[in-house]
Amino acid sequence: MKIFPAIDIKDKRCVRLVKGDFDNKTEYKNSPIDQAKSYKEYGFKNLHIVDLDGALTGETVNIDIVQEIVKKSNLKVEIGGGIRNFDSIQKYIDAGVDKVILGSAAINDKKFLKETCEKFPGKIALSLDSKDGKLSVSGWKENSNISTLEFLKEVNNYGVSRLIFTDINKDGTKESPNFDETLKVAKISNCSVIISGGVSSINDVKKASSMENIEGIIVGKAIYDGDIKLEELVKEDA
Repeated sequence: MKIFPAIDIKDKRCVRLVKGDFDNKTEYKNSPIDQAKSYKEYGFKNLHIVDLDGALTGETVNIDIVQEIVKKSNLKVEIGGGIRNFDSIQKYIDAGVDKVILGSAAINDKKFLKETCEKFPGKIALSLDSKDGKLSVSGWKENSNISTLEFLKEVNNYGVSRLIFTDINKDGTKESPNFDETLKVAKISNCSVIISGGVSSINDVKKASSMENIEGIIVGKAIYDGDIKLEELVKEDA
């Protein structure tokens, strides 16, 4: 199973939000570049980055940082946050990222999602950010009233290369992921699924590794707060 240590970037710094709330934010002293370097030194192969400034503005605000991380760490990077057009996707691919994550833009416009999968085969990941079974958009500030599972069924054959499922109610809480809902998503998804939101301990990671159609798991706040040691976590990375 792939382990994706997480870096969320806001104002050029590493931060973590609780349930996507920008007013409930913790800043960490390491720069995003130094944090990525640390993950590489421990032996991780993958990295999950969210440009929170991008999520708010719809622009590739921190592409210079992302590009430097890719160049210096040689990690396989997946990047999300406010990516809403072909130009932004191309910029990130040119910067060397492995996967570009679409969220709001894909949910608001299924035709756009399909076209991106055709234009950038193997490069598009879909982020399903769910709250009480409904998808949220615009940096999690708006509930779309669209059923998560029904939306997935509609786009299942578009050619998405990876699915990232986040239960917003769990994100940043360290209360364990919503495994039950994740399993429902993984059961019907045509591509493999990444679990996100609420990872609290190494036991959560071990549990995820035993689940069917799960490619990996994203770990954020539990690393920063010291609940999971990197030397322990990297042993689960395959």
